Amino acid sequence: MALRHAVLAALLDGESSGYQLAKAFDLGVANFWHALPQQLYLELAKLEKAGLVEGRRVVQRTRPPKRLFTLTDEGLRELARFAETAARPSFIRDDLMVKVQAADSAPVGPVVEQLDERAAMAAAKTDIFERFLRRLRGDLDEEAYLATADRVGPYLTCLRGLRFEQETADWCARTAAVLRARQSRPAEGSPRRRDD
Repeated sequence: MALRHAVLAALLDGESSGYQLAKAFDLGVANFWHALPQQLYLELAKLEKAGLVEGRRVVQRTRPPKRLFTLTDEGLRELARFAETAARPSFIRDDLMVKVQAADSAPVGPVVEQLDERAAMAAAKTDIFERFLRRLRGDLDEEAYLATADRVGPYLTCLRGLRFEQETADWCARTAAVLRARQSRPAEGSPRRRDD
């Protein structure tokens, strides 16, 4: 998937400035596609040049002018073409997992600290996702929202982000606990672990 498709999908919610798009990426889209604000601005310019989005300049009283972007019909067709292509499987590529893999023969203390930090970050993201999902569905319970909402894509992708962060927090906490318990007693027959 190219960044262009993530941007086009984010614009399905309506007209947006680059700043608003960056905020949307921070909250909802970032759980499946990471992009820096400058990458988004560059991509918006490319999409506009390709005729997939249309931009308009808006003069503001107390701030500099801004540009607002909307999907064009060609942008919608591009999203439809993208939806029809086969999705590639996702893969985990995480340096913390490499450190855990090597924990039997490397200092454990720094790895445990990083696991604790990652667990805390995941817990904070879990809280953000839960609040965002509650805001999306309002007074409805999840099943009612999913059955009646005009658009469920953002909700479903945030739900996936929530579950990913919950699993990350659980795995990190469990892994840190195991490594702490084993720190003072290496298993027999395993490679010798360096103490901290």
